[in-house]
Amino acid sequence: MSATLSTIDPSQGSRLIFSVCRESIARHFVRRAALKALREFDDDALRDIGLARSEIEAAVYGFMTSPKRART
Repeated sequence: MSATLSTIDPSQGSRLIFSVCRESIARHFVRRAALKALREFDDDALRDIGLARSEIEAAVYGFMTSPKRART
């Protein structure tokens, strides 16, 4: 079944764009809060959760795929 211009509801597109924008803005503020909270930790607390201060942004933005593991 194919859609024609007469069967497409224009309000659906604007709702989708609004939803994507809203989710993007919400993610921005969640990441910003996480960055602020992690930056307030001291180096020992960061080490306890497996992060170095230089890795905070990478962790918050999801660029770290595997946690550091202690070698035994």
